[in-house]
Amino acid sequence: MVARHDQATDPVLLDGLLQARRGTAFFARKLNELSDAELDGDSLLPGWTRRHVVAHVGYNARAVARLVEWAATGVETPMYPSVEVRNHEIDFGATLSPIALRNLFDHSAVHLNVEWRDLPADNWHHKVKTVQGRTVPAEETVWMRTREVWVHAVDLDNGATFKDIPAPVLERLLTDITGAWHTRGTDKDLVVEVTGQPSALVFGDTSSASPTVVSGSLAAIAQWATGRGTDGTTAQRPATEGGHGGSVTPAPPAPAWI
Repeated sequence: MVARHDQATDPVLLDGLLQARRGTAFFARKLNELSDAELDGDSLLPGWTRRHVVAHVGYNARAVARLVEWAATGVETPMYPSVEVRNHEIDFGATLSPIALRNLFDHSAVHLNVEWRDLPADNWHHKVKTVQGRTVPAEETVWMRTREVWVHAVDLDNGATFKDIPAPVLERLLTDITGAWHTRGTDKDLVVEVTGQPSALVFGDTSSASPTVVSGSLAAIAQWATGRGTDGTTAQRPATEGGHGGSVTPAPPAPAWI
């Protein structure tokens, strides 16, 4: 008998599924606000129209669903045969008719949601492999999708901002990004400070004796860290050798994270 409710039982996982589904609904709302003609307009991503963003998010749902199917059956089903195939798929998807593009998003989102819903509780710990080659438990697919739908809803450039994204999603996103910087060694002498929070959030090279400190609200810092603008952020430069205080300037571009 097909399950009609989530088989997952872990409260943290269930909360993650809720955030992913809310993000999917938010992306759908911003997409539905666009006319067919407006799909041809530019997104916030260089070289990509809104069509590319929608195609990417649609095919990403199918790719993530393949990982969930892997966890369910034990049969290896990679996200994509290769990065080249992934890129070609997005370019092809961007050429679809508006109704086909919208159907791609809708149907792929429903398919992924059903795969999540029907995955037995024990199978969420089964290992799968991401397109980057990381081996992760199937529960990681929920965060992978959460990040995609919330951030790319902003990329549609249809009024959504990082302020619309829930704080727990932004905090985890910053943890991911600064972790990637640290792994690559691109966070040297860089500290990221989130202001306006009940308790301070600090990321980056906190061991540096003379860091450049980039500050801003949670939403502004997340926007900056993902490479989507520096509005609302500032940088405090290290003090000079003469002991004078460091200067405050607009934040520099963030290091690449993907």
